[in-house]
Amino acid sequence: MIKWVVQLFFVILGGTLGLLYIPDLIRLLNMGALPPVFTNSYAGAVIGAILFFLATFWITDYIVGLIRLVEEKVVKAPVTDVIFGTLGLVFGLIVAFLINGSLNEIKIPVISSVLPIFISVLLGYLGFQVGFKKRDELISLFSVNRSKDKKKDLDDTESSPSISKLKILDTSVIIDGRIADICQTGFLEGTLVIPHFVLEELQHIADSSDVLKRNRGRRGLDILNKIQKELAVNVEIYEGDFEEIQEVDSKLVKLAKLLSGMVVTNDFNLNKVCELQNVPVLNINDLANAVKPVVLPGEELNVQVIKDGKEYNQGVAYLDDGTMIVVEDGRDYIGKTIDVLVTSVLQTSAGRMIFAKPKLLEKAL
Repeated sequence: MIKWVVQLFFVILGGTLGLLYIPDLIRLLNMGALPPVFTNSYAGAVIGAILFFLATFWITDYIVGLIRLVEEKVVKAPVTDVIFGTLGLVFGLIVAFLINGSLNEIKIPVISSVLPIFISVLLGYLGFQVGFKKRDELISLFSVNRSKDKKKDLDDTESSPSISKLKILDTSVIIDGRIADICQTGFLEGTLVIPHFVLEELQHIADSSDVLKRNRGRRGLDILNKIQKELAVNVEIYEGDFEEIQEVDSKLVKLAKLLSGMVVTNDFNLNKVCELQNVPVLNINDLANAVKPVVLPGEELNVQVIKDGKEYNQGVAYLDDGTMIVVEDGRDYIGKTIDVLVTSVLQTSAGRMIFAKPKLLEKAL
């Protein structure tokens, strides 16, 4: 089908050129011996169409191959790339049309005929490249304008910036699953942004040959499905990508800068990178540590000693939230539930650790 269209185009082009120029060409070459019919315009159109039709047998395959190559590139390109590239091309051609309108007043033959074509090709190409390569900045511009419109509708001007800030989810916090519970309680407000490259990473994990990775990836996809369908939270998919960046964490940081949003994660390394680059970050682990109950030295707790500790004669117990309690002289109480007195509390990067001793020993003293 494409081959027929190309041949038809060349036949029409050849006929048009023959209609315009072949009679003049015959007169210019002084071919007086030819019959007068060849100097007729319609005969020239037929001759031109036949010549170009014969030429298609040599060049049609190359043109069809080029068309199919361009078609394959366009089909594989993301929709956002095609849309913004086309918008840039149209804008460039409009600017070229306005410039060429002023060039029509120039009577120099070469400038008035060649220069408009050159300007149209140049500005069309530049417009396409700008629209294609600056698509992320353009998307962020629309997002900023939309967030500003939402901000005007809020009555409380002090709380509106934090509410309207976009929350960008990374892979680790989606797989973790606690983000769904946090959204359900209403402590995390605003729009949740899920980048397309994060979805690709989740799908790659879900398709892994390793059973543990595959289950984690599928759980992450289930969590996203729950957030999007069951919770009253606005979820948006960011279709853009940063092809020049390979690491997903680096893409998240750049996206947060473009959208002026916040990265939601429980990855310690990503948390540090965001802090170094002045990108707001919400760490689920920090939130979990912050909401753990406060325990002060001297308080009494009722715990079950589960195992022995690292040091001599120590026992280890856990609170309901997972906080570890090191019980001095508690090795003899393994498997028993006893009352203990808190002696000290140690806050570490891994969480909170409580040191205690059995209350029975305190009474005995």
